[in-house]
Amino acid sequence: MSGHSKWATTKHRKAAQDAKRSALFSKLARNITVAAKEGGDPNPDNNASLAAAIEKAKGYSMPKDKIKTAIDKAFGSGKDAASYETVVYEGYGPAGVAVLCEALTDNRNRTAADVRAAFSHSGGNLGTSGSVAFQFDRKGQIIVSKEVETGDKKNPIAPNGAAADEEEFMLAVAEAGGDDYEDADEEWIVYTAPSDLMAVVKELEAQGVAVKGAEMTMIANTPSAVSVADAKKVMRLIDKLEELEDLQAVYHTMDITDEIAEALDE
Repeated sequence: MSGHSKWATTKHRKAAQDAKRSALFSKLARNITVAAKEGGDPNPDNNASLAAAIEKAKGYSMPKDKIKTAIDKAFGSGKDAASYETVVYEGYGPAGVAVLCEALTDNRNRTAADVRAAFSHSGGNLGTSGSVAFQFDRKGQIIVSKEVETGDKKNPIAPNGAAADEEEFMLAVAEAGGDDYEDADEEWIVYTAPSDLMAVVKELEAQGVAVKGAEMTMIANTPSAVSVADAKKVMRLIDKLEELEDLQAVYHTMDITDEIAEALDE
C-alpha cells in the first residue's frame, strides 16, 4: 500500500460540487432514490447500493431529512414516483483526454442532446458506448478525516483513532480489507474493490475510525499527460458537464500534476 497520486485527479471535481451545494443535493437525492428503488428495500442494511449512496451523501453533509425524502420517493406513486434510468456517455475532450459521464435521467433524448452540446462547444467529441470505458477501473472510495470534532469546547478536535498515524492507519486499512490508500492533506482516501466498499466502511468504524463518506468512483488506469493550456480546456468541458442536472458524475483520464493543480486553482 502507498499513499499517493489518485486524489489529485478527483479533488477538483469534489470542490466544484461542494460549491454548487443545492444542485449537488438534487443529484445526491436522485442517486439515493434510484439505489433504493433498484435495490427494492428502503433499509440500507439490506440494500448495499442504497447504503453506498447514503454514505456518499453524508460525505457532502446532506441533511438527514433530505436523505429520508429521497428514499421515500423511491416507493411513491403517481407524481411522486421515481422514473430514472442509468445512462453512461463516453467521449474525448481536448488533447485526447478520455471522459466518461454517468447520468440518471427521465429523458434520454434531452440528456444526450445536452451532453453532446457540452462536448462540441468545448472542443471534444461524444463517442460510442465502450469507446473510453476500458480506460477506467471502478473502485470504492472512502474518505476518512485524520481528526474529528469532539463537541468539547476545551478540546474541539481529537485524533480520529488510527487515522492520526500513517503506519497505524495502513495496518487498519489492511485489516479492514482495503486495497490501497493515499494522503489527501487533512484526510485519507481509501480504495476498495466495488463489492467490498461497505464492508470496509463497517470494519474501519469497528476499529474506532470515523468515516466521513464513501462512494463508487472510476479511476483512470493510464492517466493522460497534458499541458497547462490543454488542462484548462479540459476543465472547461468538465465544468460544463457537471452543470448538467442529469449527470451524476464525470470522470476523466487527465493527469493533474502539481503544476496543473496550481494553474487550475488560480
